[in-house]
Amino acid sequence: MTATTVTTTAGPTGPTATAPAPAPTRPRSVPAWVWALPPVAVLALAFLYPLALVVQQSVTPDDGGGLSLDPYADVFASEVFRDALTTTVWLAVGSTVGCLVLGFVLALVIAFVPFPGGKAVARFVDVFLSFPSFLITLALLFVYGSVGMANGLWTDVTGAADGPFHFLTTPWGVLLAEITYFTPFVMRPLLAAFSQLDTGQLEVASSLGAGPLRVIRQVILPEALPALAAGGSLVLVMCLNEFGIVLFTGAKDVTTLPMLVYSKAILESDYPAACVVAVVNIAISVGLYSLYRVVSRRAGA
Repeated sequence: MTATTVTTTAGPTGPTATAPAPAPTRPRSVPAWVWALPPVAVLALAFLYPLALVVQQSVTPDDGGGLSLDPYADVFASEVFRDALTTTVWLAVGSTVGCLVLGFVLALVIAFVPFPGGKAVARFVDVFLSFPSFLITLALLFVYGSVGMANGLWTDVTGAADGPFHFLTTPWGVLLAEITYFTPFVMRPLLAAFSQLDTGQLEVASSLGAGPLRVIRQVILPEALPALAAGGSLVLVMCLNEFGIVLFTGAKDVTTLPMLVYSKAILESDYPAACVVAVVNIAISVGLYSLYRVVSRRAGA
């Protein structure tokens, strides 16, 4: 109920009442959903609409006849697809394990072993995250490529016609390149977790006679597990979708799902098959990204 104010004034014949003052009107506020329309429209045009086209093309055979799941049946029955899926998974899992082990060791050294330039190295980890993946691959090619420095040094010393380093064009070369590039993505959350670790716990453990390995296993590792889980989940998602490293290593016998999409769409012009592989890759990536977000929220990363 709105209260109104009545003003009385004294006149010749006594007090007289004036009209009540009108209550102030509040300006109408714009509904929240109106402000959400522009970003939703941009998202729909830039991402959802192309994604819908990919899904539609994946169920539209080239021979016409309306929507059909035949492209999915043909791709799933293909040995090339199964090999690409297997290669993608084992490369992603292997790279993630390698990044976790190497990243944990390097983060331990940077965080707890004092050495000149330690802070500069920690800052370089942040800068390294902005490097493109093909840059690391090119660096490895300069070192271990067929005409790289390692093979050149070998031929200069031994007089041989060729060097022994030819692994970059194999799955092991792709694995090395991915571990080299993605390890800082594990180190970054680890360094943040180590910076919040109470050093008093380390001093107490050492005073009680615990050795370095026991301190790492019983004090540091439990505190680092959430950061390891968050960094490992992120690396796993990115490795599943990595394209540049496989392409620049020149590993012709290494076919991953992104490479299979490129081959089907660009080299063979088989767009329904390419879209089927893309949909499978997206489904796997979204599932793992959802897992990464859950782990990140629990880890506070």
